[in-house]
Amino acid sequence: MKINNIKLKDFEGNAVDLMQKYANENLLIIIYNNDCMGCTGRGIPLAYDFQQKYPSIKVVGIHSDFPNREGTKENINAIFTSGEAPFPIYIDENHKVYDQLKADGTPHWLLINKEGELYKSIFGSQDGAQNRLFYSLESMLEEQ
Repeated sequence: MKINNIKLKDFEGNAVDLMQKYANENLLIIIYNNDCMGCTGRGIPLAYDFQQKYPSIKVVGIHSDFPNREGTKENINAIFTSGEAPFPIYIDENHKVYDQLKADGTPHWLLINKEGELYKSIFGSQDGAQNRLFYSLESMLEEQ
């Protein structure tokens, strides 16, 4: 499935379309929320590990906002020991992108190939989901 746009906001409130910004790049996107313990405890560290292991893949975070669980530059960066995100994170106001891409919950992973096609959509952060994600990353890179 071709993804035409993923419209979000950066920390300054500027509109960003990930499909334009990262055109012709392999993307690993984690859709998450700061209030999700599986996201902050397993998902975000896993995204960081994949960023280190697969330099040919651009890792991007999408903080999906839900009522009373909105992300700001301050509270998003506060979950990182350095006080700054190790990869770009964008804000999904009113969880529009979460709905658009049919996320099953948080964390939800999207693998998008260089052609802008959704290669794989995976929910979760526990061992089974981590394994599916790892094998999907490997497969996507082998096919290129």
